[in-house]
Amino acid sequence: MSKFGGSLLGVSLLLTVLLAAATTAAEYYNYGSALDKTFLFFEAQRSGKLPATLRVKWRGHSGLKDGLAQGVSLEGGYYDAGDHVKFGLPMAFSVTMLSWAAVDNRKELSGLNQMQQTLWSIRWVTDYFIKAHPQPNVLWGQVGDGQSDHYCWQRAEDMTTSRTAYKLDQYHPGSDLAGETAAAFAAPSLAFKPYNSSYSTILLSHAKELFSFADKYRGLYTDSIPNAKAFYMSSGYSDELLWAVAWLHRATGDQYYLKYTIDNAGYMGGTGWGMKEFSWDNKYAGVQVLLSKVLLEGKGGPYTSTLKQYQMKADYFACACLKKNGGYNIQTTPGGLMYVREWNNLQYSSAAAFLLAVYSDHLSAANAKLNCPDGSVQPQALLDFARSQADYILGKNRQGMSYLVGYGPKYPIRVHHRGASVPSIFVQRSSVSCVQGFDSWYRRSQADPNVIYGALVGGPDQNDNYSDDRTNYEQSEPTLSGTAPLVGLFAKLSVGSYGGGYSKPYQTTKQQATSYKATPTTYTPKQSGAPIEFLHSITANWMAGNTRYYRHKVIIKNSSQKQISDLKLKIEDLSGPIWGLIPTGQKNTYQLPRWQKILRAEQTHDFVYVQGGPQAKVSVLSYY
Repeated sequence: MSKFGGSLLGVSLLLTVLLAAATTAAEYYNYGSALDKTFLFFEAQRSGKLPATLRVKWRGHSGLKDGLAQGVSLEGGYYDAGDHVKFGLPMAFSVTMLSWAAVDNRKELSGLNQMQQTLWSIRWVTDYFIKAHPQPNVLWGQVGDGQSDHYCWQRAEDMTTSRTAYKLDQYHPGSDLAGETAAAFAAPSLAFKPYNSSYSTILLSHAKELFSFADKYRGLYTDSIPNAKAFYMSSGYSDELLWAVAWLHRATGDQYYLKYTIDNAGYMGGTGWGMKEFSWDNKYAGVQVLLSKVLLEGKGGPYTSTLKQYQMKADYFACACLKKNGGYNIQTTPGGLMYVREWNNLQYSSAAAFLLAVYSDHLSAANAKLNCPDGSVQPQALLDFARSQADYILGKNRQGMSYLVGYGPKYPIRVHHRGASVPSIFVQRSSVSCVQGFDSWYRRSQADPNVIYGALVGGPDQNDNYSDDRTNYEQSEPTLSGTAPLVGLFAKLSVGSYGGGYSKPYQTTKQQATSYKATPTTYTPKQSGAPIEFLHSITANWMAGNTRYYRHKVIIKNSSQKQISDLKLKIEDLSGPIWGLIPTGQKNTYQLPRWQKILRAEQTHDFVYVQGGPQAKVSVLSYY
């Protein structure tokens, strides 16, 4: 009896162990669930007036007066990390990474119903950057004083620290920050192009102007904004100039930008530097992968020889990550994590993993191999390495801990993040002062009252050790630049042979006419079968004072097979004059001119309006 009972106990224990292992393995590979959580982190980092649809319910409005002391509205954007400074350089890098995912992983993100969330995350920043770039040679590069901010432990809603805004101009240049922001306009212009062509055009216009500014007036941004030196010191600006033009070439196809990367390949280090890092400060590997794509697609033309040199450096980075680079390889922890620096190391492994996944796709599309000093490698090996970093982040490590907050059964609960560590303003309505925050919340050993889902913390040390301690900011603080690359990485790994679930899809609703406003409710391409279609374009833009104005042309098309009459349109967020439509007398409501009461099948009618800032929202109210 005891023998039989012992056997049952052994079987039971074995089944328990196997079940736990299977559950754990499934958790590692649920990239779709991890992807969804990353978007929650970006929602938690929002500055400005928050929409009612925000899913992070412990956050409130903040930073509503940013920039007003300097005579400019700089409301919006993202707080950088566990603090409340809006640092331009890492924010711009992050939106470029999000946009790269939206462009190269469009199929995967759309299949997961996450393209809408991706574009929301991007536009919260690009709308802010538009305000931060009011003139061709002016860029507001930072809001908040890093020194005073770091002496306070407060919620964003309680901020009493300086909200000074810092700008670049022709007398105070910053080619690195302006160049990265140019890339952060060019890449989103590609992301939005299939969904909102006029917004894409606005972004591209800013990208071109900012690159010209960055290139003409050379200098390090930290010389013009010394306050940023202690936090995001730039090591140079040549990589950002190449990065900007590489994205501008991809966004426009203009050979001028490609020629710039060729003419400056050696001088700016694009074909000289072989890197083992890709980050907010060092873009060379990203430039080299972007330009390798041009070569692999057979579009090198007269620049093929120089583009091959760029690809050699892209190969150097990839081979170093695979430890097949003739001894010049990356360092990894005993558990296999790419290790670059003691402070916030996971941002480097997440960025490298995403870049390798992108390069793997480029090589695969060209039926090419990766040529390393230690032998040729199939593109799949790059994706396998990228997956190993993703799995480590999600819990396949010696600690058995997910470093993505809120994912899996074990994750950091004492995150170095002001908003997460102090009770929500909707729970504790009294203000929290600088010193009170440190005394009451920063030093406490209990778990954070607010879970900051999707935050990628700094991560373990070189021996895979991690201390879940709020005061251990080198390991426990999350950043925009660390989390942003995960969007494309998780999207890529969530389909195909890697599987992975998606826990809570957000349905994208279909519209009869494509319309957008500053806080979009949906991003849906023009529906070819809808009765009424709108084609929105920008036909001109110009500066008047400190404001850029745009001439918007909208083509209304009757796409049905029968005529329609008495069409009434609702036009919101219109601040300028309009031609080609007649007001009905009701608020925001317009109709066609008297001579155009009927639209026959396939017939069109145009109207034009002029205004500064984002386009108006156009939708159909009624027709017969």
